[in-house]
Amino acid sequence: MATPNPRLILLAGLVFGLAPAVVGAPVRLVPEAPAAISRVASNTFLVDFGRVAFGNLRLAPPPEGSGKITVHFGEAMVAGRINRKPPGTVRYAQSSLTLTGAATVVAAPPADKRNTAQPAAVLTPAELGVVLPFRWVEIEGWPGELRLEHLRRQSAFASTWDDQAANFRCSDELLNRIWELCRYSIKATTFAGVYVDGDRERIPYEADAYLNQLSHYACDPDPQMARDTFDWLMKRPTWPTEWAAHMIFVAQADWMQTGDAAWLGARYEALKTKLLLKRARADGLLVSNEAQTKRDDIVDWPVTERDGYVFKPVNTVVNAFHLRALALMAELATALGKETEAADYRAREQTTRRAFQATLFDPARGVYRDGEGTEHASQHANLFPLAFGLVPPEHRASVLGWVTQREMSCSVYAAQYLLEAHFEQGNDTKALALMTAPTDRSWKHMVESGTTITWEAWDQRYKPNQDWNHAWGAAPANLLSRYVLGVKPLAPGWSRAVIRPHPGPLKFAEGKIPTPRGPIALRWENSPLFRLAITLPDGVSGKVELPASGKGGSVFLNGKATRATRAGDRWHLEADVTGTATIELR
Repeated sequence: MATPNPRLILLAGLVFGLAPAVVGAPVRLVPEAPAAISRVASNTFLVDFGRVAFGNLRLAPPPEGSGKITVHFGEAMVAGRINRKPPGTVRYAQSSLTLTGAATVVAAPPADKRNTAQPAAVLTPAELGVVLPFRWVEIEGWPGELRLEHLRRQSAFASTWDDQAANFRCSDELLNRIWELCRYSIKATTFAGVYVDGDRERIPYEADAYLNQLSHYACDPDPQMARDTFDWLMKRPTWPTEWAAHMIFVAQADWMQTGDAAWLGARYEALKTKLLLKRARADGLLVSNEAQTKRDDIVDWPVTERDGYVFKPVNTVVNAFHLRALALMAELATALGKETEAADYRAREQTTRRAFQATLFDPARGVYRDGEGTEHASQHANLFPLAFGLVPPEHRASVLGWVTQREMSCSVYAAQYLLEAHFEQGNDTKALALMTAPTDRSWKHMVESGTTITWEAWDQRYKPNQDWNHAWGAAPANLLSRYVLGVKPLAPGWSRAVIRPHPGPLKFAEGKIPTPRGPIALRWENSPLFRLAITLPDGVSGKVELPASGKGGSVFLNGKATRATRAGDRWHLEADVTGTATIELR
């Protein structure tokens, strides 16, 4: 098996003469045996590898093997055979080669111009050869019987990936399947060394990067790929307005994951440009010109997923992202000891928030308008303020009600924030119902379609050119850990965590959450009273907030009554827990 230089990702310059090489996270080829082999015609074998991966095929023919064979690679099946005319950007390719006895050969298709012949595309290392996403291969002309020992898929994954780093299981088997689909989607899309937007373009985008980062951390603790993607995008920013704010989100997530002030400090000054302050008017709200209103202010993607959004120069979604970015920049400035700058960001955020509420909120309906100068109120204009904590307490019920009645009126990208909004407002049951809804706008639909990597859109009919290997559709990989299990970092580098489960209708959930200090293991049961068992690694303390039901008026820690305060729908333990602990309501 060829092993690439572990720190080298080659771009088009080294293979196609289009761009220079850059450093990226390490990627390696992993040999994977077939899950099944069957003969589908007199001279054709069908091989199923069980799941899609980006890779190619290594063949080890028998000594008597000779002659020409044809290999077909596919992501989709039709009538028991590889679909050779799949829809959209779903992949099919073929390659012909000649066997010469027992000599090992690699079968791979020619490079696809759609994701290699444009300067922005990320190419995989030359040592890996051409890779494409496939689950099935058909081999025509194989000499004799095709056996398991004759072939391996060489699948490209991050070399630091640990399949045992995380797990999740709960009382709903469909959610278990959804988590595994999303976990594997993150693993399978590490093939390029930086986060890319699937196979059609193989280009990093800022929003994709942030969603990938959240789910990567929930499944494997290594921050290198997120960091390399950040550095890539600082040099090669993309066009959507709100994608700029996502770079601040990525930097803050790295800070909470690692506590690495040196990494943050080296990038802090460049992050200031992502606030887009040149577009701010006197009251702090960002203003879009005509070109930005017509193209750059993205709100959601594809355009059909915007719930009828009305674009105006002062755009509610754009300004919600701006406010969140200001708050996070204040946090990062404080982390670096830049108190004057932190105070300035906080003051800007407060001024802009007042204008945001006065200009964009409709008190008569209790919802946010899409922008200044329109009465239209989309789900997006309300879900983002709710997710970002911008809605005043007295209006949260009305905004949540509006968001809830719109069901899933957004894309798989915005669903990350929609579900965060539901969980943050204690609407756990609705969040889980949306994940598992019996419609074609849910992860239930993806699971039941048979896909093994999440899609770019909810269904082919919503985006006919979508690809089937897009990790921004894998939000449950982080949502089920961060909300259902309820574990998030509360201090940089995970020195302190919050444990705040959101059980909804589930009877139990358990899992392992990776951190740089070691895994957190957790199990909770919600029948009939709530009981939590947790093991924290050395150096991590946990702030525990248990869901409070109508039953149970005392909190016990390791069998002894402990001090706790009830606030709303939560019991807050007064003291942090460490090591192994059991907490229960009685």
